[in-house]
Amino acid sequence: MNNPLLANTTLPLFSQIKPEHIVPAIDQLLTEARSSVEQHLQATQHYTWKNLIEPLEDVDDKLNKAWSPVSHMNSVVNSDELRDAYNACLPKLSAYSTEMGQNEALFKAYRFIADSDEFATLDTAQQKIIRNALRDFKLSGIDLDKEKQQRYKDISQELSALASSYEENLLDATNAWSKLIRDQQDLAGLPESALAQAKQTAESHDENGWMITLQFPSYISVMTYADNRELRREHYEAFATRASELGPHADQWDNSENMEKILALRHEKARLLGFANYAELSLATKMAEKPNDVTDFLEDLADRSWRHARKDLSELREFANQHYGINDLQSWDMSYFSEKMRQHFYQLSQEEVKTYFPITRVLPGLFAIVEKLYGLQIAEISDFDSYHPDVRFFQIHDRAGSLRGQFYLDLYARAKKRGGAWMDDCVGRKRRASSQLAGGIHTIPGDKFDDTTQIPVAYLTCNFTPPHGDQPALLTHDDVTTLFHEFGHGLHHMLTQVDHLGVSGINGVEWDAVELPSQFMENWCWEQEALALISGHYQSDEKLPDALFAKMIAAKNFQAGMIMVRQLEFSLFDFRIHRDYDPEKGGRIYETLEQVREQVAVVSPPKFNRFAHSFSHIFAGGYAAGYYSYKWAEVLSSDAFSLFEEKGIFDQETGQAFLTNILEKGGSENAMELFINFRGRKPTIDALLRHNGITA
Repeated sequence: MNNPLLANTTLPLFSQIKPEHIVPAIDQLLTEARSSVEQHLQATQHYTWKNLIEPLEDVDDKLNKAWSPVSHMNSVVNSDELRDAYNACLPKLSAYSTEMGQNEALFKAYRFIADSDEFATLDTAQQKIIRNALRDFKLSGIDLDKEKQQRYKDISQELSALASSYEENLLDATNAWSKLIRDQQDLAGLPESALAQAKQTAESHDENGWMITLQFPSYISVMTYADNRELRREHYEAFATRASELGPHADQWDNSENMEKILALRHEKARLLGFANYAELSLATKMAEKPNDVTDFLEDLADRSWRHARKDLSELREFANQHYGINDLQSWDMSYFSEKMRQHFYQLSQEEVKTYFPITRVLPGLFAIVEKLYGLQIAEISDFDSYHPDVRFFQIHDRAGSLRGQFYLDLYARAKKRGGAWMDDCVGRKRRASSQLAGGIHTIPGDKFDDTTQIPVAYLTCNFTPPHGDQPALLTHDDVTTLFHEFGHGLHHMLTQVDHLGVSGINGVEWDAVELPSQFMENWCWEQEALALISGHYQSDEKLPDALFAKMIAAKNFQAGMIMVRQLEFSLFDFRIHRDYDPEKGGRIYETLEQVREQVAVVSPPKFNRFAHSFSHIFAGGYAAGYYSYKWAEVLSSDAFSLFEEKGIFDQETGQAFLTNILEKGGSENAMELFINFRGRKPTIDALLRHNGITA
């Protein structure tokens, strides 16, 4: 069988990849990888970077480049057949990863290089890779006896399967619910764009009327604008109970058991490795050194924010009561009356704002901003292999004309696509042997292409409301900041100048620092000089009016206290269920969540709310005992941006400093060292509080 996953091309051959290709390709690559490791270990007893680490990096790269498109397609064009093949490979990949992490001969080989005279001659990135590897051997159970190593392997495989099951339940439960509305009056209050999308959804199901779903653009439109309070309640309940024992399809997609098993196995894994709990294990690869560092940080922020949050809620309740006679504000009322309040006090309508942010202006404007900051040129490529018609493809060149990165852009929500927004690694940067092909690279006039460097490629994925008819997709300002956020991650991955895969791009970056470049980019969404580049009315191309911008700024920190404590609630909940897990009592998931809410929250959702059942960041993503990273990194990003506030938001010298000290260095040095190199000092919390309208 001619297998596209085994083709030696730079870019995936998406259109050729079929479910039946996946298992044979992964089986073959894993066999080759195991053989290669053994050959290189047996070839010599005098190990060096060149004869061991470099060739094994090539082995891992080949495997990653085959698995990456499979994993991505499973998230964005999911099908039963693709899902089955994906799940069949998870235990194989987990087993291989554990085998390598527990390979004593490989561990000794790395330690040989670390103890050799050669180590001092290696560059900073190479030394960091070796130190990280020795740490990861320990975290993979290299010091355990054979019986415990086998248990570690079993746990890793089961956790991989449970995370996949959790994500599938959430996707299926989200896709399964819809409501067909026959009478447009039931959707009174919804803007024309949301009505048009609901009608388009109904038509796609061969129905007359308007169809609302649990896809986020549909959900948030109903929650924000629908005058029908009972419809809001019904929609809220369906969304808040997804994949739970209370959901509309509880008998099919209940995540309760998955969550309990995941927490139990994570705790057991941590104990096997000598940690008191999974929170301690999680911090072994992060900037924060001990659990108290995290909880003290979060609780300090909560103390500073709680008064503001209480004031926000009190004002909202008073507004709803005074203007609409609502004296029992419920969770399904929050977005609706918040939008009414925003319009009342700031005369700011999110629907009006959207008309000035068509994707046809936002995207070129984003590219213009990074050109001003870093001297980058971004060009769209039309001739590429894709997995869906919505997907676009771009290349990034620097001032010298050198190709620095490529990315797929997949912007719109659809069925069979995981919710949320993310950046993922398609191909990582590294130096490669001259024998390795560079197929899939499109050159342009004046292009400087170094065939010895593997160009990084990223997936940038969002779930915005798609365009309707001849009208381009219109983004809310929140959508715009989401796009900037994910693009910041993408720049971190694509602009790296590190030539060793283990620490190039986002690889090897401490997890609680990985959000620095993404949150940093969001700041330009609030600067008038930048907004002039990314906005223009979708019909007239009229620039964003000064009066509307003034309203946006006035409302910038509207309910910032409530937003802050909600994020702190998520972070503390995540950290505590992992830190305080008790095998005798189980996960105590909602008991812990309730305790956290009593401490920091100002809004208590109804008892039926099953938020944790859809909290995929921590149960199926990489944020377990690490969701605090968003706030931790926001301290870094706010402080970093404050230098641009001092020097000018497009100051080229400052932009170059951020590029060379942060974006280009990847994980080659510790994040704190890189930050200090850029900022000239350690970070302070002052800018974060100021940007959120909270007094220090």
